[in-house]
Amino acid sequence: MKRIQTFSAMVLVVTLFLIFFYSSLHLETTHSHRAEREDLLKHPNLQVHDPDMKTQSSKQDNFTTPHPDVHSVSVSDGFRQSIPQNGAYWNRLLYSALRNLDIGVNPLRHDSDLSPCREINQELLQTNVHDITSYPVLFHNFLQGMNCKSAPVLINQPNKCIFSEGEGDNQTFLLFAIKSTPGNFEQRQAVRETWGREGVYQSRSRVRTVFLLGTSSLDDPDLGPLLSFEANHFGDLLQWDFRESFLNLTLKMNMFLQWKLKNCPHVSFVFSGDDDVFVNTPALLSYLQSLEPSKVSQLYVGHIINTASPLRDPKSKYYIPLSFYDGPYPAYAGGGGFLISGALLQPLYSVSHVIPFFPIDDVYTGMCCNALGVSPEAHTGFQTFDVKEEDRENLCVHKDLILIHQRSPRQMKRLWKGIHNPLLTC
Repeated sequence: MKRIQTFSAMVLVVTLFLIFFYSSLHLETTHSHRAEREDLLKHPNLQVHDPDMKTQSSKQDNFTTPHPDVHSVSVSDGFRQSIPQNGAYWNRLLYSALRNLDIGVNPLRHDSDLSPCREINQELLQTNVHDITSYPVLFHNFLQGMNCKSAPVLINQPNKCIFSEGEGDNQTFLLFAIKSTPGNFEQRQAVRETWGREGVYQSRSRVRTVFLLGTSSLDDPDLGPLLSFEANHFGDLLQWDFRESFLNLTLKMNMFLQWKLKNCPHVSFVFSGDDDVFVNTPALLSYLQSLEPSKVSQLYVGHIINTASPLRDPKSKYYIPLSFYDGPYPAYAGGGGFLISGALLQPLYSVSHVIPFFPIDDVYTGMCCNALGVSPEAHTGFQTFDVKEEDRENLCVHKDLILIHQRSPRQMKRLWKGIHNPLLTC
């Protein structure tokens, strides 16, 4: 009996030891993987490649840049005549590119899509811009990187427009492409809960939403882990490895064009806007569904600025030095929110490899559309400069509009609930 008791005790001790050993081993492995993931997330230049994080993948295989069809690009005479040929740096770059285009020289021969992106060096800038030292730091940074037309993908949504097996992505009627920044979670959430909610609306129109992000300044807190969680949970974040800046919005738009052409090539319409605008989605869809067939593939509509010129005040965020650009702006749709045909995005992407980047994104989009011979169309439903102050609490005024700029997250929710209240009579 004692032998049996002794043997049982030994078995029990060995069993407990083995359980403890394997538990410790598992905990150590788990901790190691977690530490590894946290280490990656601390470095914005590294990709998080994890089977549980399906929205992200390595830089090597998560994105292939669509090739712009520059050989079919034809820049309109109207655009050429609207941009003066003078000594300003951007004007000289434009006419150099146009001469190359006219004689059949491929403008991509030094393009960043085919080789690592090289910044313009200081000596070249000083040679071509006599007062470069007087430029603000942000503008100087833009100048150094204005030839860089691509950036590594940090967070991707390659399956955004694929709904189920066999359906492909041709059922997306409207894609909301919303410019945001890493810290603007509250604004993004308000959009998700109101006008940017994904789903099938009237007449079986499918709506999808993506938020476009760069990376925060090095002085800001690291939001990488939170963005990874948000991207996995909502499946609507796109992030690239370039610094958030007002002057980098042109690059952000170009990165969206690349992503859209690869992942959502058959979207009928794209709404480009900020994360602080309010959109009346049913009114927007009704407008799109009422379009004549001739307008469907050539639509560029919003609040049109017809007679704008560069601001020369260095204190303004819209400041454009005279030595950089000299001339008026073509008519363009205000960047707070505008609509564009999905069919226009491939030509727009192609012509952007001929026309040098401009630091104000909505002006640049207007330039590219003008170069394609596409004129912007004004619509009174787009109020990018807001409505009269006495009308800002009037739900009936908002019910008849498509877009109002600018609204807080709380105001967005209140407006959305108000205009959809069945008790509202207008």
